[in-house]
Amino acid sequence: MRRTGKAATRLGLMALLLLAVVLTIGTVPAQAAKVVKIGVLAPMTGGASADGEEMVRGAKLAAEELNKAGGVKGYTFEVVAGDTKDQVPDAVTSAFKKISSDPAVGCMMTGYASPTNFEINLMAEINMPYLISANSAQTLAIIGKAPDKYPTVWSLTPSYDAYETELPRLLEIWAKEGKITLKNRKVAIVTSDNPYSKTISEGLKKSFPKHGWEVVVDEMVPFGEVHDWRAIISKIRKNPPDMIVNTDYMPGNEATFVDQFMSDPTDSLMFLQYGPSVPEFIELTQDNSTGILYNLLGGAIMASTPAQEVDKKFKEAYGVEPGSYGHSLYWQVRLYAEALEKVGDPAKRLEIGQALGKTDKEISSGRTVFDPKTHLAIQGDDYVPIQFFQIWKGKRVQVWPPKFASGEVKMAPWIKN
Repeated sequence: MRRTGKAATRLGLMALLLLAVVLTIGTVPAQAAKVVKIGVLAPMTGGASADGEEMVRGAKLAAEELNKAGGVKGYTFEVVAGDTKDQVPDAVTSAFKKISSDPAVGCMMTGYASPTNFEINLMAEINMPYLISANSAQTLAIIGKAPDKYPTVWSLTPSYDAYETELPRLLEIWAKEGKITLKNRKVAIVTSDNPYSKTISEGLKKSFPKHGWEVVVDEMVPFGEVHDWRAIISKIRKNPPDMIVNTDYMPGNEATFVDQFMSDPTDSLMFLQYGPSVPEFIELTQDNSTGILYNLLGGAIMASTPAQEVDKKFKEAYGVEPGSYGHSLYWQVRLYAEALEKVGDPAKRLEIGQALGKTDKEISSGRTVFDPKTHLAIQGDDYVPIQFFQIWKGKRVQVWPPKFASGEVKMAPWIKN
């Protein structure tokens, strides 16, 4: 009986041990497999670090929201960031390799990772779902030649053609309406040596003359941080134009340009590409930013419900308002989650990429539908419109298109005559 009792005890212990092993095998790996990592390529250091921080924040906001709601198809989400630094190819490639080498990564996304978007080819080689929100001309140059080779890559930002044409057209409209005064129709155009800035400036140099304008200053600075714009500003002061355009998109660079110009401003309106949309810009320029014009393709339409909801969530989470990349990365995560909901398995990257291509959804920037020939979001008043803003006393006032406008364009306060 003693032997029987000991045997029973041993059998009982073995059964408990076996049960523990089974439970361990059944739970720990399963839990690990249920986490989908979302890779975010972002300039976390360098001159565009404010953008990078906002990209990661937007993605994390959406991921945390999805996790609190129970995830998707049993999967929860974790955001992992890869620092693209100053967006040089080596830094972008290194960040891509680091993230893509993790088998738990289900997709990758960015506002912008490089000036040329060359990483699109890296994504296509491994069928990685990749969502992007900048450098549309560069995306089109790569994908437009053979869209079927890039079934997992999609851009929330539409064609940049409107960046190259709409400013001079609207200046003429506003002048006829008496909202601004044009005296000589001269324009100074300053740009940075990178594909995004140069594409827009080259387009504007063609568009302004078509509306009767003369380009009197045409200058380009090296890509990167710029601390001294005074030589260029001196040229502008010698032949004061009605409009000054600077397409260097870095907020810090444009803030420096504004502050150095304001030491002795000319009677000129000023338009800056992208930089003023970043919260950091107003912090850097303070009152000097009042009167500055800028535009956005793919930026949040603050009159819309989706944009207002994201704005509120972002402020509650981080204590600051989001710029365009806070909105776009939030929606990129949400769009990926919807594609995963349809496909059911994050390992089916090609199917998820194809599901993303069928998106038709109202988001912060408007109705997002992808053109299958370009993989860009469709641009237009009923899709993703171009928006113009003017900063006034620290607030961004939308002045175009009229159906979304929260105010009207005004002459800049530094213009005295």
